[in-house]
Amino acid sequence: MGTSFEESRSFEQELTFNTLQKEMDVRQLAFGRAQMETLKLLGSDKLFTNLAMLLSDQCTHSCKVAVFQGRDTTTFRDRREFTGSLLKQLGDVYEYLNNYNKTKASFTGLLREDTLDYPQDAIREALLNCLIHRDYFFTGSIIINVYDDHMEFISLGGLVRGLSLEAVQLGVSQSRNPNLAAIFYLLRLVESYGTGIRKIMRLYEHCPKKPLFKAVQGAFSCILPNRNEVVQYIQKQERTESTVGESIDSEKQSILHLARQKGSISRKEVEDVFGLKTTKAFRLLRQLCDEGRLTQQVSGKFTRYIPSTM
Repeated sequence: MGTSFEESRSFEQELTFNTLQKEMDVRQLAFGRAQMETLKLLGSDKLFTNLAMLLSDQCTHSCKVAVFQGRDTTTFRDRREFTGSLLKQLGDVYEYLNNYNKTKASFTGLLREDTLDYPQDAIREALLNCLIHRDYFFTGSIIINVYDDHMEFISLGGLVRGLSLEAVQLGVSQSRNPNLAAIFYLLRLVESYGTGIRKIMRLYEHCPKKPLFKAVQGAFSCILPNRNEVVQYIQKQERTESTVGESIDSEKQSILHLARQKGSISRKEVEDVFGLKTTKAFRLLRQLCDEGRLTQQVSGKFTRYIPSTM
């Protein structure tokens, strides 16, 4: 029966391989009974293995994609379940996700630069990781959630026993399904083993927010940030901070102007004239003193602030 899921005999023996045949034809690779044995689609008993079932048109596993409105799981925009050969799921899901990978245009002078929300290769690598490395003893589906600000890929099985997340991020690779990985490599869908996560990180090298990987018992997730949403958020924060800064500078200028008119000013006068709370009035006066524009003068229990230029 074999020692792993992919080597075990498939319960379903009435299998067809239309998708796999097309992929082999495109790459001008022979695909007959001899190749099936070499690729471990047939076991020593000449019956189809679970690996054959995964790549057949009758594959019993699926991939579910949910698209949400906003940044949480409150409102669905769309949901789809993709079935068939893992190769068909790879192509269909990748195409579907690209429909939500929008392009944002920016200009530097007259030069236009288009930036996709997500690097296409990052989506591809995250999807391949889900399909190749998940634990197929679990019957549940691969889950992909699409939000306005990120995509989340969740596969079943977690990390192979003995591997840590840190080791995987260093490029250490121990495939749960080595025969499946070998076929994806033969079809030139993966470059080499253990490079997927590092490639994703390189694709986000210049993005302020990096991809996040999580490994828990029974599951592994990869979260890809929406690069354009990250940039827009940072720009919004910068504009907000700039506006707040301009507001504070305006208030300090008004306080300094009043102090120069009166010759000195107290905290209570600042509160009354400008309608400020005690804490904010004291903070602004303290900042003006630290900047050398006011000098604090204490006489008994009374404190006044005198313009430094007088």
